[in-house]
Amino acid sequence: MKFQLRRIAPPLKPLLITCSLALIASCAPDTPPSTDLTLDLQNKAAQDLIASTAAATQRAQDGNWQAYGGDIGNTKYSPLADIDASNVDDVEIAWRRPALDPYYASLNPNQRVSSNYVAAPVVIDGIAFIPNAVGLVEAFDAATGTTIWVQNPVGGAEGLPGAPTRGIAYWQDPEGIIAPRVIVQRGTYLYALDAETGGAIDSFGNQGRVDLQLMPASFERFRWGGVPMVVRDVIVIGQAMSDSFSNKEAYRGDVRAFDIRTGKLRWTYHTIPQEGEFGTASWQDRSWSYTGHAPMWAIFSADDALGLVYMPISSATNDMYGGHRLGDNLFSQSLVAVDAETGERVWHYQTVHHGLWDYDPPAAPILMDIIVDGEPVQAVTQLTKQGFAFVFDRKTGAPIWDIEERAVPPSTVPGEIASPTQPFPTRPAPFDRQGATADNLIDFTPELRAQALEIFNFYVTGPLFTPPSARDESPGGTLGTIQLPGSQGGADLQGASFDPETGLLYIPSITAPFVADLVLGDPEVTNLRYVKGARRWLGGPQGLPLFKPPYGRITAINMNTGEHEWMVPNGAGPVDNPAIAHLKLDKLGVPGRPSPLLTKTLLFLGEGLTNQRPGGRIPADMPVEIATNSGGAMFRAYDKLSGDIHWEIELAAGTTGAPVSYVAAGKQFIVVAIGDREHAPELVAFALPDTRSTE
Repeated sequence: MKFQLRRIAPPLKPLLITCSLALIASCAPDTPPSTDLTLDLQNKAAQDLIASTAAATQRAQDGNWQAYGGDIGNTKYSPLADIDASNVDDVEIAWRRPALDPYYASLNPNQRVSSNYVAAPVVIDGIAFIPNAVGLVEAFDAATGTTIWVQNPVGGAEGLPGAPTRGIAYWQDPEGIIAPRVIVQRGTYLYALDAETGGAIDSFGNQGRVDLQLMPASFERFRWGGVPMVVRDVIVIGQAMSDSFSNKEAYRGDVRAFDIRTGKLRWTYHTIPQEGEFGTASWQDRSWSYTGHAPMWAIFSADDALGLVYMPISSATNDMYGGHRLGDNLFSQSLVAVDAETGERVWHYQTVHHGLWDYDPPAAPILMDIIVDGEPVQAVTQLTKQGFAFVFDRKTGAPIWDIEERAVPPSTVPGEIASPTQPFPTRPAPFDRQGATADNLIDFTPELRAQALEIFNFYVTGPLFTPPSARDESPGGTLGTIQLPGSQGGADLQGASFDPETGLLYIPSITAPFVADLVLGDPEVTNLRYVKGARRWLGGPQGLPLFKPPYGRITAINMNTGEHEWMVPNGAGPVDNPAIAHLKLDKLGVPGRPSPLLTKTLLFLGEGLTNQRPGGRIPADMPVEIATNSGGAMFRAYDKLSGDIHWEIELAAGTTGAPVSYVAAGKQFIVVAIGDREHAPELVAFALPDTRSTE
């Protein structure tokens, strides 16, 4: 497939009155008149906040992309503005780079790579660093894509096979004594490389690497798909564990931090509290002593000035049945802030009590400085799969807006006791559709709605937090609980982008139902009373989704007020399906889970993976499944204020990694990873054809 550029006419823009952050309070129409002293204090506080934000994004202003998420606060924002709404239509492909440097073919000409190239580069002073398709680091000229150095696998060709990871961490010694380092996790090891040469730092760990296989070898092999976080003088590492949940006893997904200079273990945080630690009371019958998992599989954020690391912790064993671990189960499915130097917990908030829905917080927490009721707030926002944005004071953990404990349905599964309440933020409002209810079923035509209702009635249904149910194959039995959003969101690892100048947050999310079904555990292979069943991604009638669109969307939220500004579908979706093609519907969105990139003037977003096949068993009388992680090949630039499309291009495959922006050789670039089963994974770089310098 060739790249196809589609020209988009610039949309008409409404007349807008803009306010600087320092004047937001006085510009707001509902704000009462202030005395000169009050206004001066508000302006000074806001100006101080702007100064703080400017310091945090200084390296981005220098044209760098300093961390996987743009910065360690994961704003996915760059203030670069050479490419804007007036000229984005002129961008062209500047260079393309394969996901595996040709050097490695000399080691093994038959080396195979995954098409799911999830990596994004870190760019410092015109040099890009990225883990390749087998997890080894490559450095290249960010202006041309030309290789500078590659990391040699330990053991040569035998050490070449590996899995892709998302990114690296770049560290510069604040005292300037030690040369800059590139930190990467690959397999069971943490590596420190010389940023100039790619050579191993022999003084780090054992000849440049630290063994991360700290759990018992009889349990499972260490693995992780996240990104190392460097804050102050420590490297923080999570882990991703198998969710097979074969028994109720399992190993914990503890978080660990290592010294940036020596690689020595500095601290360990128990994601499930142990004897004498805060939180054990939330695990009835000492179930903390044997329950495992609750890993930090997602991406960390940090506030270097406060010295805090923010950890979205995942599900405990078993993620859909908790009869063996009754209670709220801290710190599973929680946002936890710890001291970066000691690992001591500073504050926490549990977004789901006694998790049964695989609703672990999947996205990196987003640091944001906002103005709420005229007061500056240093906030952190956690997006969730269930479609919520939880907003906290990032120093204390106090909610910025009230969070209510609301009653939710009980469980019908023997031995299970679901939490009677769950937390619901009062603002912002949910950013995606919630609840498997009849009102949410498709209604394109009366016939399609009737067919959707027939499918709907095979299952247990209800509002958000309706618990999983036992699968009953007998006549009249139900086949599990339809869960909406499903276990991949709502939001997921793709996260969101935050604009520190306007206070707007841009969230890509998907609407994809998931069947939460349980079956009796086989006592020959497990001591769990119930285990997960088919866990199907459920489709609707005639190849359409079961619930109303959009199936992929972008929601813009003003984080100074908590109010939604706009929402638009991302992608065309099934508009050409024969059952609805005659309706000539506008965009319905695609559930592709793409990552966003925000610049001073534009929001860049792809459609996510292509050519994904749904899994699971499908009864003969049931509809085909709809793949929740199925996107398209389009990559677009959206207007930040309206959601209108300024530009789009059809790529050779869907976007697999998070896009980034930086300056190299005096030019602004937009770079994104793509790939699928039919197209070899690669990086694609876009730039304007001229050579104007950024200022």
